[in-house]
Amino acid sequence: MRILLIGSGGRESALAWKISQSPLLEKLVIAPGNPGTAAYGENAAVQVTDVEGLVSLAVEMKADLVVVGPENPLVEGIADDLVSRGIPVFGPRADAAELEGSKAWCKDLLERHRVPTPACRVFSDLNPAISYLEGGARYPLVVKASGLAAGKGVIICQDALSATGAVREMLDEKAFGEAGSTLLVEEFIIGPEASAFALTDGRTLMPLETCQDHKALEEGNNGPNTGGMGAISPNPKVGERMRDTIEREVLLPTLHGMNHEARPFQGVLFAGLILTVAGPKVLEYNVRFGDPECQVLMMRLKSDLVPLMLAVATGKLDECEGPEWDSRCCVTVILASEGYPGKYPTGMPIHGLGDVASGEDLQVFHCGTALEEGHLVTAGGRVLAVTAMGESVSDARERAYAAVDVIDYEGKIFRKDIGEPVEEAAEVVL
Repeated sequence: MRILLIGSGGRESALAWKISQSPLLEKLVIAPGNPGTAAYGENAAVQVTDVEGLVSLAVEMKADLVVVGPENPLVEGIADDLVSRGIPVFGPRADAAELEGSKAWCKDLLERHRVPTPACRVFSDLNPAISYLEGGARYPLVVKASGLAAGKGVIICQDALSATGAVREMLDEKAFGEAGSTLLVEEFIIGPEASAFALTDGRTLMPLETCQDHKALEEGNNGPNTGGMGAISPNPKVGERMRDTIEREVLLPTLHGMNHEARPFQGVLFAGLILTVAGPKVLEYNVRFGDPECQVLMMRLKSDLVPLMLAVATGKLDECEGPEWDSRCCVTVILASEGYPGKYPTGMPIHGLGDVASGEDLQVFHCGTALEEGHLVTAGGRVLAVTAMGESVSDARERAYAAVDVIDYEGKIFRKDIGEPVEEAAEVVL
């Protein structure tokens, strides 16, 4: 098979690594890719924002399958364009991708189909939002940009002063551009976070292994939200009973709701959840693999990924057996640039990566790197994802952090507590 993989981050590095292992693969092209993905296929200098160029590339290379990594091209309708040309695509069409493209629309869908989610109000004008925040709102609460904000458009507010400031930043100062032109003021709920993933072709649902993201910048889940500073799999907070509840009360009703509204979903259905004492509640939906959750999932996946992706794209997932998983634990630690998730420098030389002994149990996936005159340098807020397997979470942590210590660049930051037990504000019976 000739496969085009779209994207350039850590998620795409992990997908390229996994796809390259398939005996079905004839050629893998990654657009635009990064220095890490070049080890698994051929990078093509077409940016993820160039939907027309990506479609042309798929046609030129006679792709048998296109795998779309990031959300932006999906929201822009790249799947529609590819399907119209007879090219199977792993990822939803534009109307289904609105599940991530508009948190306001997603919230309406969840409420219409009785999928548990925190209560919220939606605002597009400053004055009504301020009136609500200074009047009837209960604190703490969460202010969210409705559109795509790379995981950063979420602010937890403890009082009216901080909430009105967050709303002004989004609506008046355009801190998140058009993504913040509509915002949600959402109930703050308590409990462990969980990421639930499932493959679906619109009819069949195939849940994947459990994992947990660490979105906050600093240890102890403190500091601003990021795109993700690390992940573990399996999620120790999610037992079999909770997995069944998530499938029955969250994933299946969402899939049925999308079909009911004539927006069938094909691809990865990714629910970001809070596990409350009353059960799981959906914070948001994403329409692609998470980053860095994808890294731990791909490391633990023993089955060939390519037949599953092709079955999703062609509506034949019911013909596939469920994937086989490595029973061991996996931990990924993100190495980021100083200043992230705000402004950060780039072009810092990266040292020590060649001294890391990678293999089946340890991989360093490139997130934001570049080559300058033959030297690897930083090129993003998140730079590398050090991902390790172990018989226990502590074993995987030890292996990952040993590799973290070997890699160095100016301004390297990372969380030191990925995979450590975090005391939650509420106990959850799972």
